Amino acid sequence: MGEGDRPRVGVGVLVLRNGRVLLGERKGSHGAATWAPPGGHLEYGETVETCAAREVLEETGLAVSDLVRGPWTNDVFDADRRHYLTVFLIARNASGEPRVCEPAKCARWDWFEWSALPAPLFAPMASLVAQGFRPS
Repeated sequence: MGEGDRPRVGVGVLVLRNGRVLLGERKGSHGAATWAPPGGHLEYGETVETCAAREVLEETGLAVSDLVRGPWTNDVFDADRRHYLTVFLIARNASGEPRVCEPAKCARWDWFEWSALPAPLFAPMASLVAQGFRPS
């Protein structure tokens, strides 16, 4: 197994507001045309909370606080030869309105009821739903 075959750690952030979750329509090669929460790769030396706040700000312009650690998923993307352990955090406090800050990676952001999530979901988000997770 080469260095490129090792699993990576992803961080997904479930930004909640008024009973809805923020999801973006992904663009680019990895997960294009699927819906996912803001998030990204855990960088060397970062805590998952620092990563979560950084990624949400970079992708949506929202400043989040009161992050709570949530569940995790284990997903293999055979077509891309990628393997991710994704740690989810829950943010109940986000200031501002989401905007597309990385147009090459995200087409749009929208709020969804958990019972009416869009399709198709990005694999880690689909795994989270399949586990039966529901934000309280």
